[in-house]
Amino acid sequence: MSPDIRRLPLLAAGIIFISFILDQVTKILVTQYIPYRGEITIIPGLLNLVYIRNKGAAFGLGSAGGIDWLPTFLLALTLAATVFVIFLLIRTVRQSPAMTYSLSLILGGALGNLSDRIRAGSVVDFIDLHISRAHWPSFNLADTFITIGGILLLIHLVFFPAHPPHSDSEDPAPEETPDSF
Repeated sequence: MSPDIRRLPLLAAGIIFISFILDQVTKILVTQYIPYRGEITIIPGLLNLVYIRNKGAAFGLGSAGGIDWLPTFLLALTLAATVFVIFLLIRTVRQSPAMTYSLSLILGGALGNLSDRIRAGSVVDFIDLHISRAHWPSFNLADTFITIGGILLLIHLVFFPAHPPHSDSEDPAPEETPDSF
């Protein structure tokens, strides 16, 4: 086992910890310095900081209300997804650096949003990207870490599969045994 592989569990823990802390610190700063539904322009026509509480799913889906069971469902779903990512990370942490990095980012982000849902029943969103008046739904650093981790994971799985695709044309014909007809 190479020294780099032996350090992967520590690196994974570091990525998870740093992404979780960055997410939580930025959310604390937003709630302390931006009034609820307030807005600070960072780059006119492109980027604002806002303070929104999202009780719905990613990118505000379902946050308009009317679905009483949605917050409980999202909490359970987030918890289940977090447990699943932990399971995957434990299984792959000493095998694949790319999987370790991507799953660690996903887990750090998931833990950030999970802690918000447990603590407040909603997630603080504060990044508002837009072009003129066309706004992307507000999001936070946890969402960013989850998205980057997911993209890295997808790239790894699609372009660097664990087992190269198997071509039937390269296989020799199976040998016949006395029991086969």
